Amino acid sequence: MKHRLKHWQDVVSVLVGLWLIASPWVLGIHGNVAAMGNFVVLGAVLVGFAVTEFFIPESWEEWSELVIGLWLMGSPWILEFTGIPAAAQNAVASGFLITVLAVWVLGTDDAFGGWFHRRHPG
Repeated sequence: MKHRLKHWQDVVSVLVGLWLIASPWVLGIHGNVAAMGNFVVLGAVLVGFAVTEFFIPESWEEWSELVIGLWLMGSPWILEFTGIPAAAQNAVASGFLITVLAVWVLGTDDAFGGWFHRRHPG
């Protein structure tokens, strides 16, 4: 059985998830438990959701990724690690990218709503 990847955005989400897992060590922020836990846990969850999407494309995974992206963008203030610029910038940038990718898929895939493709009478 030949399997075809439905959304290229899921590959990018896997890469962002792997980055999030590695980023505390790469950026030298492994001393902050809140930031480190945030990145490692959400990175692992993101990888899991995105890989699941390779095999079973469902809208709930994209909605979950949207929530992860929004959480990441707010997490430096919620978890109070704004004093670590590398961690805060990583969270906001990664969260923004994940949010854009999730909205892109939800907005363009007709099976998930595809509101970007709908033609409105006018």
